[in-house]
Amino acid sequence: MSDDDYSATRLGSHWFARPAPGTAPDRAEGEVLRFGPGVTAAAARRGAIPPTAVRVWHGTVPGVPAPRPARSRWPLRFAWAAVVAAAVLVFLAWRHGGPRVAVRDVTVGVTGQRIGCDGTADVVGVVRTDGRPGTLTYRWERSDGTRSAPLRERLTRGQEEARLRLLWTFHGPGTHHAEARLVIVSPTAHTSAAAFTYRCD
Repeated sequence: MSDDDYSATRLGSHWFARPAPGTAPDRAEGEVLRFGPGVTAAAARRGAIPPTAVRVWHGTVPGVPAPRPARSRWPLRFAWAAVVAAAVLVFLAWRHGGPRVAVRDVTVGVTGQRIGCDGTADVVGVVRTDGRPGTLTYRWERSDGTRSAPLRERLTRGQEEARLRLLWTFHGPGTHHAEARLVIVSPTAHTSAAAFTYRCD
């Protein structure tokens, strides 16, 4: 049997016995026989499949497009996710990069300059701002070498002043000259201090 007599639409009896010399399938993989795409020229000439059907399969008939694979919806899903992610990034940039509260000045004072036996100094720091909302980060530093952990004060829109307090208690006899310092860390750095005396005879 010549190559022109081979047809992909039927399986000759010679495939159930030993193949004749010079005759082979399109591709053999173990026990599975695979026949190539389309139709052989011999089958088209015999009229096994109408020529028009062959031309439609190959996309050569005028006005008849070749079959196309179905489009996936995954690109649309990815596009929607990208839009949402971009909107979130814009919002975060506006929130963190927009106008923040600005500190105008800082003062610190003590209620009474002299603290008696076992007394407590009431130290008040006054921070004046421009009235925009935001958060102050600050700490207290004492002349005895101690300092507080970072503290935060949230300011609302229109609030132009924040009052920050430190209570410092002393015990026992003696005299001690003390100083309390308020350090504003952010949004901008500012420092102010107040001194007082503890005396217990």
